[in-house]
Amino acid sequence: MNEERMYKVILGAHISEKATVIADESNQVTLKVSPDATRPEIRQAVEKIYNVKVENVTVLNVKGKVKRNMRGTSRKPSWKKAYVRLAEGHDIDFADA
Repeated sequence: MNEERMYKVILGAHISEKATVIADESNQVTLKVSPDATRPEIRQAVEKIYNVKVENVTVLNVKGKVKRNMRGTSRKPSWKKAYVRLAEGHDIDFADA
């Protein structure tokens, strides 16, 4: 995979209360990824960009929520999320990045 594709696969970190709990308990990070990204691509991109060893990648599609406003309803866009389990002793700190 070329370097340009690596940076298009990972869109950024997903910071939430659940993501923080998972990071503390099981050494996982949660990332927003491109909707067409595959597990091997995500694994390769994380290993090369952050210089860590990846044990497991779990991917899920998040459906956009329906929101109501005064003109009716609209739908937020759907997106893809990846839970990346890092090997023992490896860590990604998004606060310093």
